[in-house]
Amino acid sequence: MTDPSKITPSHTQRAAFVYVRQSTPSQVEHNRESTARQYGLVDRAHQLGWSDGQVVVIDQDLGLSGATTEKRSGFTRMTTEVALGHVGIILGLEVSRLARNNVDWYRLLELCGEDRPSGVDRGAAG
Repeated sequence: MTDPSKITPSHTQRAAFVYVRQSTPSQVEHNRESTARQYGLVDRAHQLGWSDGQVVVIDQDLGLSGATTEKRSGFTRMTTEVALGHVGIILGLEVSRLARNNVDWYRLLELCGEDRPSGVDRGAAG
C-alpha cells in the first residue's frame, strides 16, 4: 500500500481519486466483496490526509472491461483531471483495475509524472 512518507502537502492540496471497477456485470453482481473493498479505499484516502470533500469516487466503469478505455467515461474523466493537475493520488485495489492495455497504462503514468511502473506504489498512483 501507499507509503505515507511519500505524500506531501502538494498531493493533499489536490483531490484523491478512488477508482472502482469490475470487468463484467456478472462480477459486479457476484463479487460484491471486491467492490466493497474498492469503495473502502475512501477510508484509506482519509487515513492518508484527504478530507471528505477532496475524495472523488469514480465508479462509472463498473461492469466494463479494462482492455480498452472505450466507453469507460470514469477512466477518461480521471485521466483528464490528472492531466489538469487536479489529482494528488489515485487509489485502486490493484493496477489492473485502472488499465490492462499498456498504452492506456503508460499514458496515465506519464500524466502522473512517473517514468516507469515501479514508481507507483501498489494501489496508488499520482
